[in-house]
Amino acid sequence: MTELISSVSGLRGTVTVPGDKSISHRAVMLGALSNGTTHITGFLMGEDCLSTIACFRRMGVDIQITDSEVVVHGVGLHGLQAPTELLYTGNSGTTTRLLCGILSGQPFSSTLNGDASIQKRPMGRIIRPLTQMGANIQGKNGNLCPLTVSPASLHGIRYEMPVASAQLKSSILLAGLYADGKTTVIEPAPSRDHTERMLRGLGADIQTEGTVITLTPPDDLTAVDVAVPGDISSAAYFLVAGLIVPNSEILIQNVGVNPTRTGILDALEAMGADITRVNERGDVEPVCDLLVRSSKLHGTTIGGDLIPRLIDEIPVLAVAAAFAEGETIFCDAQELKVKESNRIATMTAELSKTGADITETEDGMIVRGGKPLHGGDFASYADHRVAMSMAVCALACEGQSEIDDPNCVAISYPDFFSTLSALEANS
Repeated sequence: MTELISSVSGLRGTVTVPGDKSISHRAVMLGALSNGTTHITGFLMGEDCLSTIACFRRMGVDIQITDSEVVVHGVGLHGLQAPTELLYTGNSGTTTRLLCGILSGQPFSSTLNGDASIQKRPMGRIIRPLTQMGANIQGKNGNLCPLTVSPASLHGIRYEMPVASAQLKSSILLAGLYADGKTTVIEPAPSRDHTERMLRGLGADIQTEGTVITLTPPDDLTAVDVAVPGDISSAAYFLVAGLIVPNSEILIQNVGVNPTRTGILDALEAMGADITRVNERGDVEPVCDLLVRSSKLHGTTIGGDLIPRLIDEIPVLAVAAAFAEGETIFCDAQELKVKESNRIATMTAELSKTGADITETEDGMIVRGGKPLHGGDFASYADHRVAMSMAVCALACEGQSEIDDPNCVAISYPDFFSTLSALEANS
């Protein structure tokens, strides 16, 4: 199956993007480990988050899905049951890595495995600190799925993270719930902090001082209801589309603007983007509406401490760079090589098909933008972010484009293409 996309003269309308994927995962996981019932509204019904639900159901957690909410009947920190079958995580790295931390402290054995993509993605980064805590984890070739996690007694550690990674940090902190003492992680730069915010909201003693996070293992967690804001990673596609397609104005409603996630806004504003925050609100997780208008973009450098705050948005930022005047340099982004695809290589290959001047580097890309681009036949590599990024690119390219395997967007944004069409119809 393929998706045909033609250039458009404008995009106009109001969009509500799906719930934040990171928060949706964590709401189910921590809701399951809490005492009481968690009502989750705004949950992302994408394949990755549904994989998390399936895994916890296999460990005896009653989780109900309705049209308006997900209801998790928590079993407490020590109430999970041994699964009678494999815990299948699909394409979800978040499910795999965070669940590994939780399973490390359980009194039963379990095996985690995912799809072909997950089986290629290295897990050594989480296995090393979890093993230091006493975890017993065996993987294929040492660091690949399937992973078998056996019962072990965990102790708290002080761990300096080699890279800023929310999945790594969260895996350690979730294992720390079962440790015999405090667990401290030290980040080289701030990464998304949804796990810390949610644990704090559930009553855990978790202290953050700069990039040092310390968890004292709680006796229990108390369930609270969770309203999941719109995912800024999903909003990013409409931000860039609204900027690069002439005569566009898009209002994106109810977007989570947690400061550890707003690197995309900082980067686009540095490129000259016209983006306005409207109706700011929220308590545990800040939320606002984002109004974006067509803009004349210019090149910039995107690297350093900014990277952990926009790592998932770099593919669509590369599209923005291709339409910006001058040179944009992406650096310090080696993490992109171990996503659903090697996003440095895949975005370089696909943008080159449009006539864009783009060079792959060891830790990123150099994009020399500003010249007219044409449509093409784009590969998605079964990577939802590549597919959606090239769809946005196609809107501003001359002529028609075709994207293969568009259904991979269901991982995070099942209604992406219909939402895009609605904006075109309004222009």
